[in-house]
Amino acid sequence: MGEDGARQGLRARRCSGRSGFGPDTCACMDRDAGTRRRQVLGHLLGQGLALGSAWAAAALGGCTTTTTPGGVPIDTRHTSRGQDSRVLFLVIHYTVADLPMAIKILTENEVSAHYVLTDEPAPRIFRLVPEERRAWHSGPSAWKGHRLLNASSIGIEIVHRGFRIGPDGERIYLPFPQAQIDALIPLVKDIVARHEIRPERILGHGEVSPQFKQDPGPTFPWRLFSELGITPPWPDAIRVTAQQALFEAQPGGLPDVPWFQEMLAQHGYAIEKTGQLDTQMRNVLMNFQMRYRPARYDGLPDAESAALLWVLNNPMPGLPALPLPAPPALPAPPAPPARPASPPPAVPVLPA
Repeated sequence: MGEDGARQGLRARRCSGRSGFGPDTCACMDRDAGTRRRQVLGHLLGQGLALGSAWAAAALGGCTTTTTPGGVPIDTRHTSRGQDSRVLFLVIHYTVADLPMAIKILTENEVSAHYVLTDEPAPRIFRLVPEERRAWHSGPSAWKGHRLLNASSIGIEIVHRGFRIGPDGERIYLPFPQAQIDALIPLVKDIVARHEIRPERILGHGEVSPQFKQDPGPTFPWRLFSELGITPPWPDAIRVTAQQALFEAQPGGLPDVPWFQEMLAQHGYAIEKTGQLDTQMRNVLMNFQMRYRPARYDGLPDAESAALLWVLNNPMPGLPALPLPAPPALPAPPAPPARPASPPPAVPVLPA
């Protein structure tokens, strides 16, 4: 018997050993089993492809689909170019209160800030309000037409006493520890970079609310922030000196009150143009002086303050100042009297 015949005989014995089945019936069953195996394999393969497709869809969906806190599915695969941060301003404050009282006030009352910078030897930074939420830190506030800046700003409270009262009842403002400034600078840089806040929109509370605030006061190192490129360039001293000399050469020695009010408004302050040296104008001018001339901040107009305002509002050199009353023209000097003509010299005549 050949090899094929031996296999057929073995197969026949196996089939004959099954109750009620002959060799032909067994062959049919084997054919049916093969068909079933192919069907099962095909089904499993189909399921695998379906599962793979579902997994791929889920993986892709994980990159482009999210849900709202209420469970609403949101597809995020498309992004608009026309957008920016809701945060437009950064406002710097001091607390006056010490650290425990400041934390208590800022967490348990209807006033808050996004960040608190402590006055410890190694200062810490507390976040009290997430940046995407509005903190109640600036109150009635305005800058360059923007109002109620809580909705568009981030507030930083520096734990700092602010000032002490001198013997004559005057405020003596206290310096900021260098460790605090060293901790504040990277925080400000980080916030500004993430929200693309313009340098001219990094402000003190007294600038956006000048009628009832003065913080961070005249000892805050605004010039350092300018030198670091965080805030706008500092007024050029040569230009300020030259412009101050021009103002002092005018009749009366300085521009009038309406000029100051116009220039303060142009710089960004919310000020009523009353034409009078009233309390609201002095409050605004005092806050301006605290930032740009901290050696003297009496809120009174003077030629140096006028020069600082003009240079800040005209950052490009060579621009003329706003018109001021022209000095009176000096009379022309009298012409010198005419001198009589001298007779021509005689020509000697030689003898013939």
